[in-house]
Amino acid sequence: MAQSMEKALRQRLRRILDRWGRNILASVVAVGTFIPIDGRPIPFVQAELDVFPTLGPVLSAGVAVGSAIAVLLLSRLRWPLITMGLVAWILLSVWVTLGVGSYVATRGARRPLYPVCYLVGAGTVVILPTTTGVAIGIPGLGQEDLLASLGGAALFVGLPAVLGLWSRARHEVIEGLQERAAHLEREQTARAEQARTQERARIARDMHDVVAHRVSLMVLHAGALEVNAKDQETAVAAELIRTTGREALTQLRNVIGVLKSASDEVGPSLGPQPTLVDLDRLLDQSRAAGIPVERHDEGTAQRLPTLLEHAAFRVVQEALTNVHKHAGTARTEVVVRYLDSDLEILVSNTAPPAPVESLPGSGMGLVGLRERVEMLDGEFVATKRQGGGFTVAARFPLSPHALEEPA
Repeated sequence: MAQSMEKALRQRLRRILDRWGRNILASVVAVGTFIPIDGRPIPFVQAELDVFPTLGPVLSAGVAVGSAIAVLLLSRLRWPLITMGLVAWILLSVWVTLGVGSYVATRGARRPLYPVCYLVGAGTVVILPTTTGVAIGIPGLGQEDLLASLGGAALFVGLPAVLGLWSRARHEVIEGLQERAAHLEREQTARAEQARTQERARIARDMHDVVAHRVSLMVLHAGALEVNAKDQETAVAAELIRTTGREALTQLRNVIGVLKSASDEVGPSLGPQPTLVDLDRLLDQSRAAGIPVERHDEGTAQRLPTLLEHAAFRVVQEALTNVHKHAGTARTEVVVRYLDSDLEILVSNTAPPAPVESLPGSGMGLVGLRERVEMLDGEFVATKRQGGGFTVAARFPLSPHALEEPA
């Protein structure tokens, strides 16, 4: 709650500064014109040169207006404020405009040489009135005044210039971090989209295997029915079914060809797709690698659609792959739960017994699994366990016809 209030306050303050900041700065600079460094409206140099006293207020007002206008022009031009700061110091010993001008000069410098040139030039201008007074022998000026002018140069030129350089460096670092974060976000989005595309291609090929098998059986049965038909009407219907099935196989093959060209990295599988029947072989491979894996089956095992069983197999396979990469020889449990209307897969591992050097990977495996499970109207969850470890869970809904014995 406190953090949200603080964030809201910062945003409100930022909006106020964005809208009124330049006007506020112009007002501060204008008022600062009437506050010279030595506390008098006209500095001692002017007094010693017999400047008319009535000229002081007029000159101060002119410098105040010029300084305010220069601040308002900052969005387009910087040099008016920098110039006005130096002029205001020479004429009236005005330090506010000089300090703001020094900050602006180094904050917006585009080349490294510019801040150095400004520091040298502005420092010379700041000590010029005192050195000139000492040179021409104005009474009351001595070594102490020269030291004071050097301090003024450091305070009103050097310090604001350093702050300007620091602000510029900080801004560049923040911009670099923001650009890097945006680049990483774009890259992550592209990789996630690529993983989704590849996973959809895999799913489409799995569907092709299942659908092609069923349609092929349908075509064979239709051909047999056409040959053994007892009447012409049945033969014509069987021929229509057989022809339609062949066209469906051709179109299905064309679709898979398009998917293959869109995802060359993943080629179509020529062998049978693994299902839950092959799960023990997969677990034995992990056990051979030194990972203690236990399997628990709950409920009554049922024959399920090949596409669904293949997706469940892939969930276990990818979860074990993550254990290999990130958890080493952590104890792992695989649960296959057969429910009345769902099939649940749960793969959970404990924290690794010793520090493990993670193996490199794309990081998109879980993204692909989520896509695969959601394509089957399922739910997918991958979370860290309390106290260490990781859990991958998937739930696949079973439609009533999914429990029918496949042909």
